[in-house]
Amino acid sequence: MKAEPSVITVGTFDGVHLGHRAVVGKVVEDARRRGARPLVITFDPHPLAVVAPERMPGLLESPATRCRRIESMGAVPVLLEFNEELRRKTAAEWMEILRRDYGAVEVVAGYDNTFGCDGLKMSIHDYRSLGETLGVDVEEAPIVEGISSSVIREALGRGDVERASEMLGYPYRIGGRVVHGKGLGHCLGYPTANVIPDGRLLLPANGVYAADAELPSGEVRRAVVNVGKAPTVGSAFPVTVEAYITDFDGDLYDREIALDFLHRLRDERKFPSVEELTEQIRADVEAARRL
Repeated sequence: MKAEPSVITVGTFDGVHLGHRAVVGKVVEDARRRGARPLVITFDPHPLAVVAPERMPGLLESPATRCRRIESMGAVPVLLEFNEELRRKTAAEWMEILRRDYGAVEVVAGYDNTFGCDGLKMSIHDYRSLGETLGVDVEEAPIVEGISSSVIREALGRGDVERASEMLGYPYRIGGRVVHGKGLGHCLGYPTANVIPDGRLLLPANGVYAADAELPSGEVRRAVVNVGKAPTVGSAFPVTVEAYITDFDGDLYDREIALDFLHRLRDERKFPSVEELTEQIRADVEAARRL
């Protein structure tokens, strides 16, 4: 059966940041003008996991979340498994697949939107030549200067969650299941939810952050989140994500919550005493409430 006519773009789209949104927006707009489907083809795992595993970055969001964001913009996400077979396909082979299997009448390609194992060597003119042989128009992807997934990762690596969120267009989010922790927060009078995030996701730099916690009920509460090793009470612990949720005393064990990082309050540091740590946590909570 012949595929429905489509306007297509291809890429990883990790984070669906403002630059990605410009590309997806063009796909949706052009598809509407042509009376075609707007398709966004993306991948799981990240192509670098296959091409160069040693350079594989932490993800900005899960593939499922990425697809939901794309869908919310009015496009149809198509999640393909990136494997050795896909890795070896040339741009010409990709163009043929897009035309034959997905009904491409237009492909949006360009900066940071190349496809094919030879794509990095190709210009928009090369893609247009390939498209012409198959009756596929190739349009250049819009560019939003200074924004990329790698630049966002660099900001998170510095703990600059505000800058990362500006480039994403939404607060950087880490979600996960709440598990029993060391019980130290409870002893200090600030019981924390110990969150086990998706191991593929990039954590912000170690430190203390103000965040909004979305609870299983959908309710949102302000939180103070520590990303790190709790050095005052023992540096042998692995990096953890612990959230003190203000004005909440319910049971969250074995349930999923999400943390939207708003502002970095301070570095993680070792205090001379537990009493001084408790006093600092009190100050952190007040600072988070004021945001």
